[in-house]
Amino acid sequence: MGIPVVYEIRAFWEDAAVDHRTYSPNSWKYKIVRWMETWACRRAAQVAVLCNGIKNDLVQRGIPAEKLTVAYNGINPEDFCALDPDREFAKSLGTGGKKVLGFVGSFYRYEGLDLLVKAFAKLCETRDDLVLLLVGGGEMEEELGALVEKTSLQNKVIIPGRFPHEDVPRIYSLIDILVYPRYSMRLTELVTPLKPLEAMAMSKPLVASDIGGHRELIQNEFTGLLFKAGDVSALAETLQRLLEDAGLRAKLATQGNDWVRQNHTWSKTTTCYSTIYKRALDKS
Repeated sequence: MGIPVVYEIRAFWEDAAVDHRTYSPNSWKYKIVRWMETWACRRAAQVAVLCNGIKNDLVQRGIPAEKLTVAYNGINPEDFCALDPDREFAKSLGTGGKKVLGFVGSFYRYEGLDLLVKAFAKLCETRDDLVLLLVGGGEMEEELGALVEKTSLQNKVIIPGRFPHEDVPRIYSLIDILVYPRYSMRLTELVTPLKPLEAMAMSKPLVASDIGGHRELIQNEFTGLLFKAGDVSALAETLQRLLEDAGLRAKLATQGNDWVRQNHTWSKTTTCYSTIYKRALDKS
């Protein structure tokens, strides 16, 4: 029809399918979906992508860099801001009086929540002041429950299920350290997550694996701490360090909050679209 098209990519479907075990990276379906994405990018007037990892991958496929613009994830600063812990909520969940390690999000396999439970079990060998709060649900839920039972952590790991979006800030208010232990795979190396931005906006210190998607958002020792991906001991040691250093927790929380509000509010990350659409119309 001769209408200029702006194509947007927030993740590669074929890589997500590999993690979900829908098909393998060597399958014909994976190759066809990848080919179709490349085909669409070649014919689109402009392409908006979530992060530099996706942009660089498309450049390697031959998509001109001038056709690609990064439109980062963002947060609404009115929705996510520092809150005092909700004591009644803490009592209802059973986190009161404890140091709370936490994760909020979907229980996809690549999130590495099994790794987190194992690292938490190591910490509990020498500490009795901790609970682990895993909020959300998904494909790993049953497996995580079995792992918690196997490690005899039923009284220390809380998996309350999903909550309405409006309750999410109250959940963050209960957590002392957010943990993002994603495994290294093509999807996580290329794609940036949203949840660490929410943690920073809530003035929470965070620990994350040193994969590409995290390194693009998290500055080690400045806005968070990074550990070697897939390494249970490295995760446990990093968490122990942060638990023992209140000054470091406060510094990371403050610096993370400042950084996300300066760089990743929706009002800032969406300004690129006026340029994207102008370029697309200029090509028509």
